[in-house]
Amino acid sequence: KIPGWLRQTRVFARMVLVHLFTFDHGWFNPVTLSEDEQILFFDGVCGLCNSVVDFLIGVSADQALKFAPLQGSTAKDLLPKSYLEDLNTLVYYRNGKLWTKADAVGRILEDIGGVWAIAKVIRFFPAGLNDFGYDLVASNRYKLFGKKESCRMPTPSEKARFLP
Repeated sequence: KIPGWLRQTRVFARMVLVHLFTFDHGWFNPVTLSEDEQILFFDGVCGLCNSVVDFLIGVSADQALKFAPLQGSTAKDLLPKSYLEDLNTLVYYRNGKLWTKADAVGRILEDIGGVWAIAKVIRFFPAGLNDFGYDLVASNRYKLFGKKESCRMPTPSEKARFLP
């Protein structure tokens, strides 16, 4: 017969093992976003993506739009793992929702406003057609626009708009 103290020790040891194998570091430092937060997650080494970020910094006057590389810790903490494995996909976070690919591009341009709000016409085309065009460009972007050795570093004036 097993003594009670040994039985309790075995139960405790099992609980510790389960905890060790299911531990998620996000439990201690959860990243929280406000509902009105706007973040564009992009491939940090892609020449096209970096050009898009430069363009958006230049045309978005209100500074509300923030940027984070898909390879960074913010993306790792906030996005589903499937988005981190596919660097061909832009991901746009706004009002607690995620948009990807052509839908993300359209939403970002709408949010910037002005002449760029014409991007609303994207919604009139079938999503499959929009994403086909997006995928065609995304799969050839390194050939067409190059690839950088490391993620884009923001200038001191841009630093507040970039998340790790």
